[in-house]
Amino acid sequence: MGEATVPSGGQTRRTQAERTAAMRTRLLDATVQCLVAYGYAGTTTARVAELAGVTRGAQVHHFGSKEDLVVAAIEHLAQQRAQSAITQLGRVRTNPDPISAILDFIWEEHQGPVFVATLELWVAARTDPTLAREIDRVEPIVNSTLVAAIAQLVPDEAMQRDIRNVVYTAMDALRGILVASFFDQDAGRARRRWERACENIRRIATDVLA
Repeated sequence: MGEATVPSGGQTRRTQAERTAAMRTRLLDATVQCLVAYGYAGTTTARVAELAGVTRGAQVHHFGSKEDLVVAAIEHLAQQRAQSAITQLGRVRTNPDPISAILDFIWEEHQGPVFVATLELWVAARTDPTLAREIDRVEPIVNSTLVAAIAQLVPDEAMQRDIRNVVYTAMDALRGILVASFFDQDAGRARRRWERACENIRRIATDVLA
């Protein structure tokens, strides 16, 4: 019971649970697109359904409201960010300059549509208690996954605690830079500001790893 059937053509037919999961992912990916393209205020269920290429009825069946969509999107984005951090860390391990590799890794993990959508939800959560509660639940998990992965590069346990503090400081600095860059017409200024911050962060990290 519950097993996928195989039609005469040889192609495995997806189960109802698989179809439901695929539709939810499709809608959540469209929600991320909508957040990036239109911002939180411009994200509507109608636009999400249109971007997903599904009917409004199908969207409502899976997510009855905008709040349902964006709350689920917070979890969806958190999973993507955590998975990306784990996947990309391999190249940090093989870099002969671990401090620069870590700082470059932090920069890359804060680029692209996934993080832009995340920032939109963070800002919206300032005045939305439901979003704030969900972000407060998942964000520590994402951050601890990223920081714990980086800390594995440092064999000494005492140093691991110190490098965690360095990583959190670097992320706090970068996120402030990126928020300020949203209204900046100079596309390269955020990177230059980050490189300036890295000069100071690198000195702290060097002392930790010495």
